[in-house]
Amino acid sequence: MEETPSRVLTYGGEQIRVNLIPRARPGTTLRIKVHPDLSVQAVIPEGTTEADLDKALHQKIRWIWQKLRDFRAVQEHATPRAYVSGESHFYLGRRHLLKVHHQPDVPETVRMLRGRLEVSVQERNALRIQKLLELWYFARAQDVFRNRLDALLPSALWVTTPPALKLQVMQTQWGNCSPGGTITLNPHLVKAPRDCIDYVILHELCHLQEHNHGSAFWSLLERVMPDWERHKARLDGMAEMMLQK
Repeated sequence: MEETPSRVLTYGGEQIRVNLIPRARPGTTLRIKVHPDLSVQAVIPEGTTEADLDKALHQKIRWIWQKLRDFRAVQEHATPRAYVSGESHFYLGRRHLLKVHHQPDVPETVRMLRGRLEVSVQERNALRIQKLLELWYFARAQDVFRNRLDALLPSALWVTTPPALKLQVMQTQWGNCSPGGTITLNPHLVKAPRDCIDYVILHELCHLQEHNHGSAFWSLLERVMPDWERHKARLDGMAEMMLQK
């Protein structure tokens, strides 16, 4: 995704970056959102003056700072995964219990069986189980993302040639679109519900037409996915759990 315009605020000795998201839709009000991934957004209606924006940010700065503290506290107390039987792992928005089988003489495999993630390993080694699961997610992501891209392309009338698609683990992005038109998606995204996956893919397809986050971009995204904000909010709310290691 292209870099989003932002404003940097200072409160409590901390610098806070607020991403500015313009909206041309009639009836939109200026609102500020703090997400569990510690990103902060200001949704700005068309016609908002700099003075109006400064006033809104000044009024909400303490609330923003407190919300960031609350989300950081949750992250600090998150229990690291041990990769043992009984843990839950996400796939396409659903939790699946992990079942680990220690089978020294059987090939190592990962499979979905009756709603459980069944992992067979030759040695009881958490890092090996983690690696096997990552490879399984990567393979599933390749199939799911390609199928969803193919299903969504007919609604992206501005795309005349299917874009190249690649996967890359990213720390702060679910996807991006290169200047050359290649769409890159985070394989962890396959843990999200299908509608959230569709939102990210459509977001990147819109960047093939509009290369920044201007009002034309958001109008285009809203035309192909009118309820995109709901899916983005759901994705943001699940981000910490889906990226947990």
